[in-house]
Amino acid sequence: MSSAPAASHIDRRDDDPAERDGDSSAAPLADDLAVAIDYYRPPESEALGLIRLRANNEGLTEIVFVTKEEATEPTRPNALTDQARAQLEEYFDGLRQTFSLPLSPQGTDFQQRVWQALATIPFGETRCYAEIAEQLNRRGGQRAVGRANGQNPLAIVVPCHRVIGSDGRLTGYAGGIGRKQWLLAHEAGEIPFDLG
Repeated sequence: MSSAPAASHIDRRDDDPAERDGDSSAAPLADDLAVAIDYYRPPESEALGLIRLRANNEGLTEIVFVTKEEATEPTRPNALTDQARAQLEEYFDGLRQTFSLPLSPQGTDFQQRVWQALATIPFGETRCYAEIAEQLNRRGGQRAVGRANGQNPLAIVVPCHRVIGSDGRLTGYAGGIGRKQWLLAHEAGEIPFDLG
């Protein structure tokens, strides 16, 4: 990944016209017009479901697993979401192990540091929460690392699925433990299994 996650402005996704309460005729904010959204379905894996991609003019702000019911916003792709789709397709086809996408996630300074640390975990390897905490000079801070890991808005590209418990067990994953297990098996070169 050539671009480390960095928050450069507040993402206005909560102000998206499709999500506003009240007057639906309200004029969109200038930032609303800059938000791109698209969906990607990994090939050969109905079990993983859809991945929603969001980007602003600076970079990707969100890559998350969503259900079909959550995929209600109309697509408004841009060059960044197209690039993310192409790189995700290469990843799922086994042709890509790192990502080179401009990223612009919103988060606290500590979350940004954790997400940058996650981006250093090599393809096919795992780290435990305590190791990430030590990498950040926060010995004993594994719970804080776990919370920041759980808030990662850029699944797969910032590989929070590569973080496991200190005893080697799979622990929480915002996309679900089954998806985490599938992604780790995919990266280990094992035959992917059906989640459902």
